[in-house]
Amino acid sequence: IENLPFELQRNFQLMRDLDQRTEDLKLEIDKLATEYISNARTLSSEEKLGLLKQIQEAYGKCKEFGDDKVQLAMQTYEMVDKHIRRLDTDLARFEADLKEKQIESSDYDSSSSKGKKKGRAQKEKKAARARSKGKNSDEEAPKTAQKKLKLVRTSTEYGMPSVTFGNVHPSDVL
Repeated sequence: IENLPFELQRNFQLMRDLDQRTEDLKLEIDKLATEYISNARTLSSEEKLGLLKQIQEAYGKCKEFGDDKVQLAMQTYEMVDKHIRRLDTDLARFEADLKEKQIESSDYDSSSSKGKKKGRAQKEKKAARARSKGKNSDEEAPKTAQKKLKLVRTSTEYGMPSVTFGNVHPSDVL
């Protein structure tokens, strides 16, 4: 509770106080009821009415404390709900800003490198999805690796063929 905002701490403390007052009144009601029952034959009718009136007043106070506690609980709920709505609004704004920045950066990437980075990102996403789904078995792995790698054969000075990799990103090989 120490980490909650002051208003919420105050409301919870007030609810605890109301609970304590209610418990104290219930103990008083029990004492009055016990006194009434044990002395019912010896008490005059005025004394009986006085004890019953005290019990009734104590129950009335308990009801008031309960009503106050319900009001505090509703007020606390409204505060929390308002805070949640504010957080939802902030989150939506943050997500919109993030999307806008991603769009701006993808526009920059596509204009500066003619879409190579964007295409690579899409390939990486597809590869990650395929790996997460577990569709690539051991038999399929070499085929997908062969598809991803663009091999270019060139002749060398010594007559042995050499292999170079075209525009391949390291994550495409993994």
